[in-house]
Amino acid sequence: MKIVLMEPLGISQETLSALSEKLTAEGHTFTAYDTVTTDTQELIERAGDAEVLIIANHPLPGDVIRADENLKMISVAFVGIDHVDVEACKEKGVLISNTGGYCNDAVAELAVGLTLDCLRNITAGDASVQAGGGKAGLQGHELAGKTVGIVGTGAIGCRTAEIFKVFGCKLIGYSRSEKPQAKEMGIEYMSLKDVMAKADIVSVHTPLTPETRGLIGAEEIGAMKQGGILINTSRGPVVDTDALAAALKEGRIKAGTDVFEKDPPLPEDHPLLGVPNLVCTPHVGFDTRESIDRRAEMVFENITEWMNGTPVRKML
Repeated sequence: MKIVLMEPLGISQETLSALSEKLTAEGHTFTAYDTVTTDTQELIERAGDAEVLIIANHPLPGDVIRADENLKMISVAFVGIDHVDVEACKEKGVLISNTGGYCNDAVAELAVGLTLDCLRNITAGDASVQAGGGKAGLQGHELAGKTVGIVGTGAIGCRTAEIFKVFGCKLIGYSRSEKPQAKEMGIEYMSLKDVMAKADIVSVHTPLTPETRGLIGAEEIGAMKQGGILINTSRGPVVDTDALAAALKEGRIKAGTDVFEKDPPLPEDHPLLGVPNLVCTPHVGFDTRESIDRRAEMVFENITEWMNGTPVRKML
């Protein structure tokens, strides 16, 4: 079979060679492109007549999928597949597998890290020392004993809850469907309104769908405790940016976010630039050396298992 990697996976050439050699040793051909393009015609040329395409998180338009007459399978190095034209895949009977689970630990650890920064003023403390100052005004709070609200109790939400539990936190949660795993670890399910009102820390872990866009709006943020902390490592549009900025400026809450409507660099007039009580990271939650290597291994495993007739992580 002809297999084409349409864009870089962020791994070393040595790792890529080791993974691809398992396929070429069985007589398959493998072509890898080390640059990103969003030009449809160039993508069509890259795909050619491949049976299998590998992509990361850049769009794969329907025109590309339809132009490849031999295409049978797409292995996506990403959790979501909303950047793939699913309708085109359905038309052609193309199977899609993702790499769900590759960054559970990475994202969960960042969510807890952002929380600790908000509680212990780590970034503010660094800025004070670097400016020649001291600890005045930087007294923090302990994480132990706090009530943490998990919004979205999927794999990442549950992993985040596990880590918070180790710190001695009480767990409450909201999700459209209640998971037995979440209940077993001690998450008490309740309405979103109650989670927002009762939690000292709210950590958001929902996917972005039409139903979750703006899920955390002015009303939900307004229900939070004075001094509460809102952490978002899911998707930017799940939280209303203007409502969050207003609450931060008022000093009602603190927040840590890794996600925005579009990845940084942000435009100069973005509502969250320059606001107080906020710790930001530039969408790095998923991005650790371990998670990216794990993602690549899963991408190639998807292909091998599909060839063996036992597809894994099948999304379509």
